Formats: sequence, C-alpha cells, structure tokens
Amino acid sequence: MIIQDVINHLHSLAPLAYAEDFDNVGLLVGNKNQSVSGILVTLDTLEAVVDEAIDNNCNLIVSFHPIIFKGLKKLTGKTYVERVVIKAIQNNIAIFSIHTALDNAIEGVNSIICDQLGLKNKSILIPQSGTIKKLQTYVPKTNAEELRQALFNAGAGMLGNYESCSFNVDGEGTYLGNEDSNPTIGQKGELHIENETAISVTFKKHLESKVLKTLFESHPYEEVAYEVSTIENTNQHIGMGMIGEFENEMNPKDCLLHIKNKMNTESIRHSSLLDKPIKKVAVLGGSGSFAINAAKSAGADILVTADLKYHDFFSAENTIILADIGHYESEQFTKSFLVDYLSKKITNFAIILSKTNTNPVKYL
Repeated sequence: MIIQDVINHLHSLAPLAYAEDFDNVGLLVGNKNQSVSGILVTLDTLEAVVDEAIDNNCNLIVSFHPIIFKGLKKLTGKTYVERVVIKAIQNNIAIFSIHTALDNAIEGVNSIICDQLGLKNKSILIPQSGTIKKLQTYVPKTNAEELRQALFNAGAGMLGNYESCSFNVDGEGTYLGNEDSNPTIGQKGELHIENETAISVTFKKHLESKVLKTLFESHPYEEVAYEVSTIENTNQHIGMGMIGEFENEMNPKDCLLHIKNKMNTESIRHSSLLDKPIKKVAVLGGSGSFAINAAKSAGADILVTADLKYHDFFSAENTIILADIGHYESEQFTKSFLVDYLSKKITNFAIILSKTNTNPVKYL
C-alpha cells in the first residue's frame, strides 16, 4: 500500500473538494507514491507526535488540523511549525490533513458531536453552495441507454436519496464534417441529420473529472458536444454544522451538565440560561460564531461550538443559548473516528491512535 491508497480512502469519506477556500488540506509533507509502513492519527501534528510516529514505525501521519496553514518562507526551525516540518522530512514521514473537508462531510466532525450527545434526526445546519454540477450532452438515440448507464456508474445522477436520475429529450442533431474529420456516423463533407437524445444529469463537483472521462470514453462521436454548469440547488449532504434533537427535552442546566459530561470538557462558557426546555440542538466543531444566525433560523434552543468572543454572547438575544465548550474539546473524538474508519478500510496493519494530548489550552 502506498500513501495515495490511504488518501483515496480518506477522500471517499470527505472529498477535499469540499474543504473551505481558506483551508490547507491534503498531503502537506511527503511523497504520495511512498510505501506505507504505518499510520498514526492525531488531531494536531506537533514535534511530540512526530516522535511518536518514529517510535511506532509510522511514516504517515493523518492529522485533522494542518500543520502548514500559511505559506512558509523559511525552514530554519525557529517556530514549532518549521521544526515539525523539518523533523518529518528528516525522518521521511508524510503528513496529511483533512480538516474542513471532514467538517463539511455528512458523517464528519459535527455528526460525531451529535452522536456523542445522543441527538436524533440529524441534518446539515449550513449547506455548502456550489457543490452540485449539471452535465448536458447529445448522443445518437441508439446509444443513449448505454451512455446513461456509464454516467450513472461514474456517480452521476445521484440526487439526495435517489440515484440514476436524468432528464432526456429526443430531437434531431445536425453536423457537417470537414476534410480532416472522421465521423462515426455519416460521411465527411456531407450534412448529416441524426436522431439524438439530449441527456442531462447532475453530479457532485468532486466527481467532475471522473464523469467527463466516462463521457469521452463512452460517447460514440469523434467530437463530443457537452455543457457543464454549476447549479444553485443546496446540497443537504455537505456543509458546516448540524442540527438534531434530544429524544426527551431537558431543562437548560441539566442540558449543559449533559454536554459537559459527554464532551469531556472541564468548563462551558455560555450565555444566559432561558426559561424554556431544550429539545433542538445545533452543533459546530471548532470556531463557530458564524453559525449563530443559522442556528437561530433553524429554531435551535442551543448552539454548541467553540471560540466565541465576548461580544458573540450578546448575539444570543434571549432567543438561544450559546455554549462554548472549547476548540479541542469539540473536536477531540475526531481522531478516534478516523482510526475506526481507516481500520475498516485497511486491515493488513494497525492504524495507531496518537496518545499525545495536543490541547494547548490548560485549566486551573
């Protein structure tokens, strides 16, 4: 197995195409074609984590957070980031980060929080826009079914809980090939009229190269006429945050104690408690102040997130409880989830869970 094989498994879980634009995900250090001796999974890649990888003969670190976030202009070992990168390179250790790709995945970070809290009826809080594309192409009617099926097999035609979705219109296509053409049907230099079917299918944007490759390989024409466009339909399976419900409503204080226990956090900073029971819960792992209005609009009774600033708490406006459980605490179960996922996909050697506590925040 090579590093790219591991990346392919992670890409199936959380395609990097859905990471946020500001992020730096993917293979940050190392060669994708290098053979894998062992995999260490961590939340953050620190020097102690690289040492742990060395001790366990792991030459691939799968890290949630990227160690390289902004551009590096020097590698002198002056900062902890530079020292990590230098040590990884010196010991031939690759580093892969999945970060906001997993934040936006339907079975990712926020689903993990929902499961930890025991929430039901989970759905995406802030669906990501621009993630659905549409392909329209034109094919001889006699080849339409074969091409449709090939596109379906490539992942096109998936729409929510449905598959093999397409729209088809029969009509007449015309073309006239020049002296350099080699038409599959008709003769060059002669106008040809063909009974054709216009096929329209939608697909997720990370599948674009695969869908187009299939189109070109399966289409009978020498020159394939097609259009690809991005549609504005919201994707209910990709996006930031989630919202769910407790099976039984709780009073606010009991809810906060439940969250503190289940999320293994030493303290919760929160806005004023409201005199109403809590049933609907919005969650967003990591820094989530930008989700306050979305949580309100979704009718959430509480938003569980991290990194709220002083003035963010005023935004509660006695309509929602804002609960800051800590950045590390909101994401701490992610590495165990990744170990379990990779262990099911890769069975020929152990996937190691890092024992290094990388939380930089301490409590008195």
